[in-house]
Parts: sequence; C-alpha cells; structure tokens
Amino acid sequence: MSQRNLVILTKIILIYSIFFIFMKAVVIFGGAWLVPNLLLMLPFLILGTIAGIQIKREKYSWWLVGIGAAAIIIIRVNETAFSVWVQQQLMNQA
Repeated sequence: MSQRNLVILTKIILIYSIFFIFMKAVVIFGGAWLVPNLLLMLPFLILGTIAGIQIKREKYSWWLVGIGAAAIIIIRVNETAFSVWVQQQLMNQA
C-alpha cells in the first residue's frame, strides 16, 4: 500500500478517536456511568495522541494503523458488555 493510504488511515484514526472521546463526554454529561465510559475513552485518547504526534511530525507507521483498527473494532464490539461488567464490579464493591 502507498504512503498516501497510510497518511489517510492515520488521519481517520485521529478523527475517529476525537469523535469517540467527544461522544463519550456527551454521554457522561447526559448521566451515563462515569467509570466505564472513562475507561472506554482511554485507548482512544492514547491512539489519538499518537496519531496526532505522527501527523505533526509527518512520520507515519503501519503499526499504528493496524493496532488502531484492531482496537477500534474490539472496543466497539465489546463496549456494552464491558460497560455493564465494570459497573457491576463497582456496585459489588460498594
């Protein structure tokens, strides 16, 4: 694949990370569970930061694209189950 595709995919990961963080912040302010949503935001904060640094320095990596795509898929597929599980664990401790 070309360097152009790598740049585009890195920018997509950055934009998606920003969107997901914004979406979770809106949900939290709307009254959703705090801790599960903050934990779900964390990987996207890391991915977005790394993607932003790569874009700023104009040094791109297929590793970020691969790990980012895998993380997005895994997190989105298991998001609801993870949120419920974390909230149940918090309720059991209280």
